[in-house]
Amino acid sequence: MAITHRAAVLGSPIEHSLSPVLHTAGFEAAGLEGWEYSRMLCTADELPGLVRGANPSFHGFSVTMPCKFAALEFADEVTDRAREIGSANTLTRIDDTRWRADNTDCEGVVAALNELLGQATPRRAVVVGAGGTARAVMWALRSVGCTDVTLVNRSDRSAEYADLSRGMNLRFVGFDAGLADLTSATDVVVSTVPAGVADQYAAELAHAPVFDVIYEPWPSAIATHAAANGYPTVGGLSMLAGQAYAQFEQFTGVDAPRDAMRHALLEHRRA
Repeated sequence: MAITHRAAVLGSPIEHSLSPVLHTAGFEAAGLEGWEYSRMLCTADELPGLVRGANPSFHGFSVTMPCKFAALEFADEVTDRAREIGSANTLTRIDDTRWRADNTDCEGVVAALNELLGQATPRRAVVVGAGGTARAVMWALRSVGCTDVTLVNRSDRSAEYADLSRGMNLRFVGFDAGLADLTSATDVVVSTVPAGVADQYAAELAHAPVFDVIYEPWPSAIATHAAANGYPTVGGLSMLAGQAYAQFEQFTGVDAPRDAMRHALLEHRRA
């Protein structure tokens, strides 16, 4: 069958990306013939030239690090949430020459929180880390009605979070702030730091339901301690699937077959 419609994930390194598993399963489940999804090695400096020179059959690109900031700068149009979060993980073709940037990571966060907490609204949250992923988490927490966030980080970056935290009570604390007491009084703990970074604090952070954005290795130290304390946990695969649904819909114009995409991802990890 001839390939007539394409999408790809951009980043460096890129060979580990599981996005092709999700989108390819989506194409098949939705009955979209002639669609192909691939990985493309790309640095931030290379992104503008690669996207500008893309074959007309490319409808969109998923964007991972280190290209998320470059994608936001490159785009001709930017969604409000991507602008507020400060990076883009999605580029969708508008016409022959123009591209729109979006950030669907926040939808992935909401999906993970729903899986973790069900219908309960997390009014209080502890977020570990203050990088790009934490900004998507803040946007998502605000969107679901969270009102109080304690952000655990080595430096106070309150000024950078002023817009994202509007209408919320936000405070920054260090890792010496009595984390066990903090997490015992919260509805959810979200760790946004790379694998291993917060392991020495895992036991203190594990006194509430835990969403850890990493998915390799899994379970993480924080998730292991939380589960031992009787709390539910969810990992980065839930966020990965959740952010892909909106990308799929922007690329194809078709509702994402969510169950099929998630099933394919979990089956791939089990294989």
